[in-house]
Amino acid sequence: MSASVHSFKATSVARFSRVLSPIMRRRLTTLRRNRLAWLSLWVLIVIAVASICAPIIANERPWLVKYEGHYYAPLLKDYPATQFGGTLPTRADFSDPDLQRAIAAHGWQWRAPIPYSSDTIDVANPEAVPSSPNSRHWLGTDDVGRDVLARTLYGVRLSLAFASLITLVSLVVGIVLGGIQGYFGGWVDLLGQRLTEIWAGMPLLYLVMILASMFHASFWWLVLILSLFGWLQVVDYVRAEVLRTRALDYVAAARLMGLPSRAVLVRHVLPNSLVSTLSNLPFVFTTAITSLVVLDYLGFGLPAGAPSIGEMTQQAQQNPHAPWISFSAFITLAVLMTALVFVGLGLRDALDPRHSSVR
Repeated sequence: MSASVHSFKATSVARFSRVLSPIMRRRLTTLRRNRLAWLSLWVLIVIAVASICAPIIANERPWLVKYEGHYYAPLLKDYPATQFGGTLPTRADFSDPDLQRAIAAHGWQWRAPIPYSSDTIDVANPEAVPSSPNSRHWLGTDDVGRDVLARTLYGVRLSLAFASLITLVSLVVGIVLGGIQGYFGGWVDLLGQRLTEIWAGMPLLYLVMILASMFHASFWWLVLILSLFGWLQVVDYVRAEVLRTRALDYVAAARLMGLPSRAVLVRHVLPNSLVSTLSNLPFVFTTAITSLVVLDYLGFGLPAGAPSIGEMTQQAQQNPHAPWISFSAFITLAVLMTALVFVGLGLRDALDPRHSSVR
């Protein structure tokens, strides 16, 4: 069995390698030789998969319920409390101890490994909140009675989604503006640089505080505001690479062949100018996460009650007698930031031809 598994794995790797170009195979090999970067990449993959599956891993709704001979899937569908012996036709609250006892008396339930969602208040917790870690709550509860582990998982999920959107928007805007400035140069580059410097000089934190007092903060509102400044981390890298690439011989040959400027920029200049930009993306991602944490900690971020690492940090400050809250927030943020930094350094070396070699 082990020999067949090893043979299947080797065959799959060989097929995948044939799909990649020689340059990509060289870069992948360089990245794999960097043990810290490769390990950090897998850590990020595991964290991302776990956070995406947060509604399955951490939820007060059971995966499957058998009640009086009938099967129910509360994770996929809402059921009234009367379906399980309740008196009111409201949605069944599976964190209610009475409902759990009724299900146990007439059937069984298959619950998630963490039977609490990010906003589930454990009303049956015998300890005073915030309660310390125990078999009921592996990382304890906060000062409201919500499970810290569940909120951490949902907070990481929210942070990764937020940072992914910021990074995507920053990449698109930065490539467009940096490509135009670097390729056309002259007064276009000069005007773009002055506008970029003016925009970069605006105080982001004060701007967010002013807008937060005028509008109701939300996830998409914060994405919009921070995206207006996130592209500043990308545009300079793209501009510098395009300025260097446009002076190469093959670009001059494309111009002499009569290709329009847009075609030369999109087909020949940008694809060969994004190496340093792509290696910088993990740091843009890191900045987006830390910005969300800071805004949530100061109270200008997501709405109250939203699961976030910044809100956990704020609770840790307000509850110094509950060190498990600060420990959970610190470890989560430290692991995310460290893994992202090592992946960024690994990508920088893998995409740099001076560090890549075929063996």
